[in-house]
Amino acid sequence: MYRSDVVGSLLRPSYLKEARDKYGSHKLSDVDFKQVEDRAVNDAIALQDRAGIEVLTDGEMRRYAFYGHLIDAVEGFDKFGGWAIPFRNEKGEELVLPRPVVVSRLRKKRPLCAEEFTYLRARTHSAAKTTMISAQQAAAYYDSKKSAGAYPNVEAYLADLVDILRDEVQELVRLGCTYIQIDSPQYTALLDPQLREGYRQRGNDPDRLLDLSIEMDNAVIGDHPGIIFGLHLCRGNNQSRFYAAGDYGPITKVFRNTRFQRFLLEYDDERSGGFEPLRQVPEDRTVVLGLVSSKIAKLESKDELKQRIDSASAFIPLERLALSPQCGFASTMEGNLLTDADQEAKLRLVAETAREVWGKAVPVAHSNA
Repeated sequence: MYRSDVVGSLLRPSYLKEARDKYGSHKLSDVDFKQVEDRAVNDAIALQDRAGIEVLTDGEMRRYAFYGHLIDAVEGFDKFGGWAIPFRNEKGEELVLPRPVVVSRLRKKRPLCAEEFTYLRARTHSAAKTTMISAQQAAAYYDSKKSAGAYPNVEAYLADLVDILRDEVQELVRLGCTYIQIDSPQYTALLDPQLREGYRQRGNDPDRLLDLSIEMDNAVIGDHPGIIFGLHLCRGNNQSRFYAAGDYGPITKVFRNTRFQRFLLEYDDERSGGFEPLRQVPEDRTVVLGLVSSKIAKLESKDELKQRIDSASAFIPLERLALSPQCGFASTMEGNLLTDADQEAKLRLVAETAREVWGKAVPVAHSNA
């Protein structure tokens, strides 16, 4: 049981952002850019090791956004031509993020995550995990008008997408990855009335999509005994802004009907609601409480975190809980409005609090049943 976890992305160092700009302008060779990416991953590993986190990622340093591994590895998407979602902060200030849209038949050009995992695995003795986009998240990249020339309906598009993601999971397992996290902020979009209407306008019934999404996720992760599959749910994360609000109550069938063993849930503020829906999590599953905000610089106190963990344990036993930030620190290349020092302090807080609450990690076997 891993008690301290990260969701995935870490702040991109300035040298990586500069190199990506040069690479995009053809001012940096493939070899030189790859060396810069490698350096950024090395720094991300060192950061997590210093902080004491039990499960490491590569910080998603090779991606322009958390979903970038799909868009860059699979032909068929218009990178910025999709449904743009407004992200906002508590002041109501908005930032619009253009998203991809499928415009031609999908064709896998290269593996999505294999490079990320094999490089990470070779450079740490700690537990390592890989993050992947969910088919449910990528369902938002279908538009009934813009995508019709490629796929007559969303089901046809998702059938090809599921095949690609399922093959990637199988390859990661073959490479020795024992913890695969599926990222699906779009599940919580099904809580928000405005976003639900956006789905309808683009040809998707949000209630039907929930059942279809569960079916797709189960198909993607398949049957791999001994592999931990985690599902991350949040309400949007882009430059310290969010796009949805609401508690998990309306989508608790995700807890009951999917085959994930580990749910990484955003719980850093009132937008996430209370802990009551955790009663619906089956007895053989773990919940990672995302109590530490990756959006704001203010550092939470250990006492506050311990009190909230105690509150959650009224609905799910303490031994089935763990701790993490509420989301990644840089779901997009720009990153949230924190400094590197803020980020490290928050990761250290997660690790230290987890050790004080639960002690050291004890590996356990997981079943996909």
